[in-house]
Amino acid sequence: MSAVRLMRAIRVSQFGAPSVLQLCPDVAVPQPAQGQVLIRVHACGVNPVETYIRSGAYSRKPALPYTPGSDVAGVVEAVGEGVSVVKELVVALAPPKNILSVFQPGDRVFTTATESGGYAEYAVAAEDSVHRLPGALDFTQGAAIGIPYFTAYRALVHKAHARAGETVLIHGASGGVGVAACQLSRALGLRVLGTAGTPGGMQLALDNGAHRAFNHREEGYTDQIMEATGGRGVDVIVEMLSNVNLSSDLQMLALSGRVAVVGSRGPVEINPRDTMAKESCIMGVALFFATPGEKQECAALVAAGMEAGWLRPAVGSRYPLGEAARAHHDIIQSAGAAGKVVLLME
Repeated sequence: MSAVRLMRAIRVSQFGAPSVLQLCPDVAVPQPAQGQVLIRVHACGVNPVETYIRSGAYSRKPALPYTPGSDVAGVVEAVGEGVSVVKELVVALAPPKNILSVFQPGDRVFTTATESGGYAEYAVAAEDSVHRLPGALDFTQGAAIGIPYFTAYRALVHKAHARAGETVLIHGASGGVGVAACQLSRALGLRVLGTAGTPGGMQLALDNGAHRAFNHREEGYTDQIMEATGGRGVDVIVEMLSNVNLSSDLQMLALSGRVAVVGSRGPVEINPRDTMAKESCIMGVALFFATPGEKQECAALVAAGMEAGWLRPAVGSRYPLGEAARAHHDIIQSAGAAGKVVLLME
């Protein structure tokens, strides 16, 4: 009987403040089941939604104890039953329909979800949540792809049905999803306006596809946005902090405008007449509900973006695994996002 391999991992035994994120040095390395991939994690992205889940404020709560994290990047360590067989048979007989879902040990990959949690030295993920990471991108960039780019695509395309030639406003354009939305919007032929809370954040938005950037901490910034559209308003808004911005968003929309709500930290009061005046639409965005076909569509676009070179993840603060609690604290308290927050295993 082989000895159980151990790893370091963050474990949450109760919901609460960032301090509940505890580094455990003796967690068993998970084993891949059928259709799963075991990944040696080099980096894992930290998403705002993970702070809501950890606090117990999110609608879906994992069973305790658990390890957070969805966006890992690393190297395939092992594959479960069925995965390597598919590799051998399909490649030998015909090109696979989705080459992104066929793996073997040694492949560089990133994920959009994990089964065991990504704040760990090893993670297990379902095969359809694992995607190839090109050599042109490092592991920290790989950890900034999954949730941000898939969410941005779902918000813009699946939900808001953004079309080339339209104008999009990305609120919080300097964060992980914001940068992804800027790059994707530019690639889709949209006119891109972005907001950020610092001059550095505004420049980051401009460097990643925004045509214009505005400081959402400045009084009158919404008037500047309306002026930039010639008074017409924007067609689509990708909203990261709807509890603060949603009411003013509705007033900035053009006729038949759409607000895609990606994030919120609490309730907000709006005037429904603002939706009637523009026949506008407010829609929530949750990657959790994407169908397998929609996920494949996102994966194809992301792969094309990496191949073409316009998909360039912006990595912000980096923390060692043992400082996950500080990463959670900082991601909420930060005065302005500047790229994706990432945990490093080394």
